[in-house]
Amino acid sequence: MVDLYKTLIGNQFEAALCTLSDCIQQCPSELWHEPLAELRFCQIAFHTQFFTDVYLGRNLEELRKQAFHAEHVATFADYEELADRRQQNTYEKDFIDDYLDHCRDKAVEVISAETEQSLAHHPGFEWLPFSRAEVHVYNIRHIHHHPAQLSLHLRQRAAISIPSYRSGWGQAWRNDN
Repeated sequence: MVDLYKTLIGNQFEAALCTLSDCIQQCPSELWHEPLAELRFCQIAFHTQFFTDVYLGRNLEELRKQAFHAEHVATFADYEELADRRQQNTYEKDFIDDYLDHCRDKAVEVISAETEQSLAHHPGFEWLPFSRAEVHVYNIRHIHHHPAQLSLHLRQRAAISIPSYRSGWGQAWRNDN
């Protein structure tokens, strides 16, 4: 049963991140820094990936020690995403592309390493009152929420339609309905 869970969760991470990738790739430069609700497009893209990265990990110390974060220390700076205030930093598309690659690779690595025991344990974040198995579902739901927001903005402002993906990464699973 654990292998089935890992397969379906892995596929849903891939589908959610693929939809986010389409939003990032298709966003015209004139909309990249445009306000959208309380944040800018680029900040929402970053926020989505940042918390994907957080919840795939085991704790915040582990997050900060990752090679990707060390390589981009100026970008992560004071980890404003963890502060109780609205984001101020903006992000370039090349960095956001690289961060998505990092999150995608991390999702594959983390999900494949999960065991029945690790999935049953608390995730290591005091603000999440459920098991690690449920954190993965929660994480996917969070990822889906923001590409829906970004794709609506792209459709309304630039007549760009972003497809959703049923399962896995890529065109073969495309669902334009």
